[in-house]
Amino acid sequence: MMMGFYIVISQHNLIKKIVGLNVFQVSVFVFYISMGKVKGGTAPVFLDGFEIYSNPLPHVLILTAIVVGVATSALALALTVRIKDTYGTIEEDEIEALETEDQEKEKEGLP
Repeated sequence: MMMGFYIVISQHNLIKKIVGLNVFQVSVFVFYISMGKVKGGTAPVFLDGFEIYSNPLPHVLILTAIVVGVATSALALALTVRIKDTYGTIEEDEIEALETEDQEKEKEGLP
């Protein structure tokens, strides 16, 4: 989890940030699924003799989270393509420099 978080905050490349976010998401998925498993538990079918069962709800919620994660990644990659088309780069510090330069030109009244 912390490796994915570190990638997100330390990298300036937008693609690397997206990969770091995906690593972070997958670690949360694995953690959440592991919390839903009970040692010695069975499927939640109520029969005589079964007293311990694993809760299926975390697994179902993670399926939904995986779909949301894929959609988020697709949107982030699409935005990255648009940023690349607009600014010619996907490096965060270069984009900020270009934005600062444009703002200074607007203050001076230059086109």
